[in-house]
Parts: sequence; structure tokens; C-alpha cells
Amino acid sequence: MNADDSEDAETAQPASQTVSRAMQILRLVACGQEHGVRLTDIVNISGLNRPTARRILKTLLVEQAVEQDPLTRRYLIGNELTLLGLARRKRFPLLSAAPTCLGHLAQSIGDTAFLSIRHRLDSICIARQTGHHPIQVLSIDVGARRPLGAGVSGVAILSCLSQDDLRQIIVANAKRLAQSSLTPEQLMDRVQLAKERGYAYAQNGVMSGTSAVAVPVVNAAGQAQAALTITAMSNRLDTSRLSYVVEQMKEQAEQLSRHADINRN
Repeated sequence: MNADDSEDAETAQPASQTVSRAMQILRLVACGQEHGVRLTDIVNISGLNRPTARRILKTLLVEQAVEQDPLTRRYLIGNELTLLGLARRKRFPLLSAAPTCLGHLAQSIGDTAFLSIRHRLDSICIARQTGHHPIQVLSIDVGARRPLGAGVSGVAILSCLSQDDLRQIIVANAKRLAQSSLTPEQLMDRVQLAKERGYAYAQNGVMSGTSAVAVPVVNAAGQAQAALTITAMSNRLDTSRLSYVVEQMKEQAEQLSRHADINRN
């Protein structure tokens, strides 16, 4: 190894670490959506010290990767990232099939349907379609990012993983899941129940008086790449109607899976 190679090796690790930390912060900021995220929350969840987090945020502000609300001082995702994302609109084959499948569910069931994908340790809502019932439960917005397991979509996705992968994700997300008052043991129980049922069900949803159910969207290799979710008033997802709703959802999950596999090949 010559002197130049040695110098590159010495500088590569700090540089890559900075990029990794910046991406970690961006993912946390994205969780705040339009509400934003406080510096204190970023420090507590990321484990970074306050000066390091502040320094990285200052750079991201200059690059317009994040914005800061002048009144609340909260950080939000900036225009630069939104514009960069437009360069790969066809990156997700599931997204092109989402309107048809979600539209079918919303029409046949009458309640709001969601499509969420797995990205690393998170479940991200990428599409939503309201139904025709007078009361619609809009529990999350498109773009909502939650740690896997914090909602029924994440539980459905986790139910398709191996025990080793499941444990690794739960450990990695433990601090974020604790903010939802969810322990690793509780999540393991929910995932096991979803595995046995073939779907994840929450009788008590995000909003009072609502319920939610989700089924995984599995690719040809048997890997869960997404989840379909229905949220509704609790009386519309009781035992008398739940089996019909799940059957409809599984049919559309198969349609999504086939579409994604065809477009990937």
C-alpha cells in the first residue's frame, strides 16, 4: 500500500460515518412529516451527541435537505430530497398497481385502504384510497414512516420473516417502539398471532373507536415486501365481517405481488 492509499483508508471511515449519520437523521426527520421533529428527539433516538447532531443538521439545512420551522424550531424534510425522488418515480412497481388494487378494496369494502412498503427498519405508507362509507378512518397519511411493528402493516410484514431476522429488527427498533409503549415481548406475541392467522389485526386502532387489519404482500421468493391495510370504525371490522374483509385483501395482495414480480423481471 502506497502513501496515497493509506491516506484514503484513513479518511474513508470518518467520511462514511458522517454520511451514515446524516442518513440516520434524515430518516428520523421524515418520521415527523408535516409536524416536524425536535433536535432533542433526534438526539435521544439516534444516540448521537447534541453537537454532532446539530452540526449535521446545519449542513443539511444549507443543502436544503431539511428545513427548520422558524416558530417551532422543528426540523422537516426539505425540497431537495423531494425533487431528487422525482428522478426515480418508476422505482416501485407496486406503486403503479396501487390505484387499481386500493380502488377495488375501497369500493368492495367501503373503508379506507392503505399500501405500505418495508424499507429497512420501517414501514412507509405510499398510497391511500378512501371508500364510500360515510365515516372514513384516515389514521395515517401517505409518506408516514413508522418502525416495523408499530402498526398492523409492520406486524403483517414481520410475520413473514425468520425468527433471527425478526429478533434483529425488534432489537434495532426497541428505542423507537418504546415511544409507542410497545415492548419487544408484546411485539413478538403480536407477530406470532399474525403468523398463525395470516393477517394482523388491531381491535383498538390508532384512533379511538376504530380497528385495523393488514395482510402481507409477498413476492415470488416468499419475502414480504409490503402490506395492505384497512382501517374502519370498530363495528365494521368485527368478527361478523372480518373474514370477508381479509379475503378481499388477500386477493388484492396476490394481484400486487404478481404485478411487482412481472415488472421486476
